[in-house]
Amino acid sequence: MKTILIADDEPNIVISLEFLLEQDGYRVAVARDGQEALEAMSRQVPDLVLLDVMLPHLSGFDVCQRIRQNPAWQHIRVIMLTAKGREVEMSKGYALGADAYITKPFSTKELLAQIRAQLAA
Repeated sequence: MKTILIADDEPNIVISLEFLLEQDGYRVAVARDGQEALEAMSRQVPDLVLLDVMLPHLSGFDVCQRIRQNPAWQHIRVIMLTAKGREVEMSKGYALGADAYITKPFSTKELLAQIRAQLAA
């Protein structure tokens, strides 16, 4: 069973994503800020991280950069979630090693398709 870490500080998004992913057969872990996300990953390495850009303590960009700097985490797929769909943010996310970028509000169908595609890659 694949593990997905949801790193997002918006409770409504976390609750709906957690439900959606568990229904789809994934094991789910949750972090409410960037620091918590890194701590969760050091306890149990996920297969994929759904990473919000706007997180307290450490931004999603910082977390993504740290994931890519850690040799033990190179295989983790990173999908950045953001309300900011501007080209500049997307370029920065990809430059830091994000595998995909999804803009909020997103369709759950699109998100699940992207998760499946990333985990199959």
